[in-house]
Amino acid sequence: MNVRQVIPRDAIPSVEDPRFVETYSGPEDDEVISLTVGDDTRAYPIRYLHYHEIVNDTVGGIPVAVTWCPLCGSAVVYDRRVGDRTLEFGVSGKLADDDLVMYDRETESEWKQSLGEAIAGELAGESLTVLPAGVTTWDAFTDTNPDGRVMTPPGGESEAAGDGDDPEPIDYDLEPYEHYFEMDGYGLGAHRGTGGRDWDADLDDIDPKTVVVGLEHEGVAVGVPLPVVESASGVVTVDMRKESPDEDRHSVVVFATDAGIHAFSNPGFTFDSVGDSRTFRADGTDWDGATGVAEDGRKLDRVPACRLFAFAWRDDHGADAFYRR
Repeated sequence: MNVRQVIPRDAIPSVEDPRFVETYSGPEDDEVISLTVGDDTRAYPIRYLHYHEIVNDTVGGIPVAVTWCPLCGSAVVYDRRVGDRTLEFGVSGKLADDDLVMYDRETESEWKQSLGEAIAGELAGESLTVLPAGVTTWDAFTDTNPDGRVMTPPGGESEAAGDGDDPEPIDYDLEPYEHYFEMDGYGLGAHRGTGGRDWDADLDDIDPKTVVVGLEHEGVAVGVPLPVVESASGVVTVDMRKESPDEDRHSVVVFATDAGIHAFSNPGFTFDSVGDSRTFRADGTDWDGATGVAEDGRKLDRVPACRLFAFAWRDDHGADAFYRR
C-alpha cells in the first residue's frame, strides 16, 4: 500500500453539521448516496460530496460517516462508533494507493476509506462497521422515498474547486471530476495529467473504472462488476461461501438497474427479469431491483456493501476477488 500526502489536511472540508430539505435543485439523474436507518431516509448528492468527501451525520440515532472518494468512485457508509468512542472524520490529504485516507479527530488515527480500516495511529488495526446504503439517482430516490430528505449544499471552500492545493470557493454547478470519469486512465496521475497506472493483464475483460459492488461476509470478499450483472439480464445471485463447503452460505442477489447496482440478502428466491430496467419476478410477485420492494409489500434486506471502481477493489482484495459467471 502506497500512502502519500498529496494536499494539506482539511483542504477538502468534511461536513459536520449537515442540513436537509425535501427538494433537490440539481438534475433528476444526479447520483446520490441513499441511507435509511429505521424511519429516517436521507440522500447525499455526489455532486456535493466531490467537494467534501465525508459527511459526519446522525441518522436514526446512529452516528454515521457518509464517505466518497472520487478517484476510486468509492461510496461507503460507516458507523462512526469504535468501542466506547464515537469518532468524527476529516480528510487527511493523503491517498492510500489512490484511495481517500480519512483521519479521526479524536485520536488522529488514519483510515483507508474503501476498507474502513485504521492503517496508522492509536487505532491501527481497528475496523469500522459498514452500513447498508446504495448509490441511486435523485429521481429514483424520490420515487421510492416520498418522505426522504436531501442534504443541502454545505458551501465554503475546497481544494477540489480549484487547480492548486489551496481551497477555493465552491461552485456546485461545476463537476471537477467529469473529465476524469470519461477518460481511460485512472488514479491521481491520470486525474492530474501526469500519467496513469498499469492495469492487470489478468483482468483485461474488466475496465479499471468498471463500477463494482463490493460484498464481504465473514472473511469472504467478492466484487461484482456491473457489466457482468447486465449481461445476465440484470440479476445474479452470489453465494458468499465460507471456508468449509458444508457450512451455511450467505446468498446475495445483485440487480443492475437504471438506478444503479444494488445488493440484497436473498431469502432463497430465483429472480427473473421481466424485460424492463427495474423489475424482476420471484416467488409470485414483482420486485423493484433498486429498492428491494415487492408489489405485495415484502421487502428484501439491503446488505452492507461498497460501490467502487474495479481498480480500487483490486487494490484492496486482489485480482481473484471478482465475481465470474
